[in-house]
Amino acid sequence: MPDYRGRFFWIELMTTDIDAAKAFYTQAIGWDTQPFDGPPPPGMEEQPYTLWTAAGVPIGGLMKLPEQARSMGAPPHWMASIGTPNVDASVEIVKELGGQVHMAPMDVPQVGRVAVVADPQGASFGLYQPAQPPDAPAEPKVGERSWSELLAGNWQQAWKFYERLFGWQKTGSTEMGPMGTYQLFGLDGQTLGGMFTKPAEVPAPPHWLYYFRVRDVNAAVARIQAGGGKVLNGPMVVPDGSTIAQCMDPQGAVFAVHMTRQ
Repeated sequence: MPDYRGRFFWIELMTTDIDAAKAFYTQAIGWDTQPFDGPPPPGMEEQPYTLWTAAGVPIGGLMKLPEQARSMGAPPHWMASIGTPNVDASVEIVKELGGQVHMAPMDVPQVGRVAVVADPQGASFGLYQPAQPPDAPAEPKVGERSWSELLAGNWQQAWKFYERLFGWQKTGSTEMGPMGTYQLFGLDGQTLGGMFTKPAEVPAPPHWLYYFRVRDVNAAVARIQAGGGKVLNGPMVVPDGSTIAQCMDPQGAVFAVHMTRQ
């Protein structure tokens, strides 16, 4: 069975306008949607849940931003869940290391056990203990999440937290001049993402940014802008030859698109 500790799995959008998000992302990224037909988690019976699909395969979810999160000032956002063989034990480690628990561990029928936490600098993410053994890691396809990037308050301090929690390993780094080091991380020789210290001019608090693979970044950017989204940075070519653009949807959720080197 593949070892799934520390690997990124499900990703979901929590937003203020479900219908507008469906219209935007189906056009901008090319996804389809379908309703989730499983039993809802306890306490979420009245909360409709939609699946994003790419080539007919579910790759993520869509739900209304919970009122409690809105009252605490949380904007619409994307959040990924990271694998763990024991959600409850991982939550205890998060607390021990100074992180926060936003949603205590709970069982989702037919899916697994989940929790929502934040690292000591405030970046939120999910914990996921699958109900069934997951497939072995594979190269992301068009339409799938292809990169995960932490904009930390201090990446060196953040590294200590994630290394302990998930066993991540440093897989390389790039020096970005005045912006400092871009640290790559992964598992078993496979790079999963990167982290760096967020520049002072970026107004958002520490957070995770997720990239979705597209066939053509420039075409995706045109669709994003036509749909009312904004381009925050890019398109630009990064050191591995990929082309990226960092964007914001009409409700304010930040995401990025990524095209591999041609």
